[in-house]
Amino acid sequence: MEFSIYQESRRGARRSNQDRIAYCHSKDALLMLLADGMGGHLHGEIAARIAVQFITEAFRREATPALPDPALFLRRSITGAHHAIIGHAAEGGLGEAPRTTCVACVVQDSGASWAHAGDSRLYHIRDGTTLAQTKDHTRVQQQIDQGRLREDVAATHPERNQVFNCLGSARPPQVELSGAVRLHSGDTLILCSDGLWGPLSSKIISNAVLKSGIMQAVPELMDEAERRAGRECDNLSVIAMTWEENSKAVRPAQTPARGTQTYAAVPVQHAAVQPRREQGAADLQNGYLSDDEAERAIADIRNTTRRRPNGKA
Repeated sequence: MEFSIYQESRRGARRSNQDRIAYCHSKDALLMLLADGMGGHLHGEIAARIAVQFITEAFRREATPALPDPALFLRRSITGAHHAIIGHAAEGGLGEAPRTTCVACVVQDSGASWAHAGDSRLYHIRDGTTLAQTKDHTRVQQQIDQGRLREDVAATHPERNQVFNCLGSARPPQVELSGAVRLHSGDTLILCSDGLWGPLSSKIISNAVLKSGIMQAVPELMDEAERRAGRECDNLSVIAMTWEENSKAVRPAQTPARGTQTYAAVPVQHAAVQPRREQGAADLQNGYLSDDEAERAIADIRNTTRRRPNGKA
């Protein structure tokens, strides 16, 4: 199992970064995961953090070294993360649970399976063509599907952020699964939050990957997304992986790009959560909030909830 992987998360123009990204792998399986905490609800970054922690820990337990059923793992772990968020809110006495989107992908046996809830996306790109793209769980996407809205105006629609399917809501998420997809050497999988795909079309993304490869294309795409969004730029996060099957072992450049991690298969599990520190974001310790940080976040949620009638905005 040989692949190149790039990950990066940026705050954009927001006060803090509520996105969380991670990947981990065993000898025979790779998990990539992105969660976008929903800013319209209290402390979405806590929900995103719980989702990433729960799903990566499940992968570490079950990928020994392969997952028996990747699709089943994705559905169970994402649903389990939702219940972990609900449980966290109940234990903290919160009037409303924090919420997050989630997109996750497992690569195993030269194939990929992915699942999502919300509007965080996955793109499967080959030779500059987008072969597959997840469908957003938003009111705007529903209107597009019904023929009531053109797709080219979706990115600027005032209701584009109205997500109806996520982790942490009163209803369990409807986890949308892909079928297993065979990967060819050179295929790229991109998981990203709406801070990236909102300003950029799938054609722009796929062309950039074809032209430059993920190590150069991803940071350039993030720069362009920030430029286009300007003062309205949301948090933007990306995990990009290029499959290198039947190629020589991939080696990192002498001066790796930000967030670059390059691997051939290794005999031990490795996990990485985006390490970049953002102003206003909590320090990362092995990808988790410290006990003090978690307690402060819970206290903030309680105080804000008490000031709101019925705990709602």
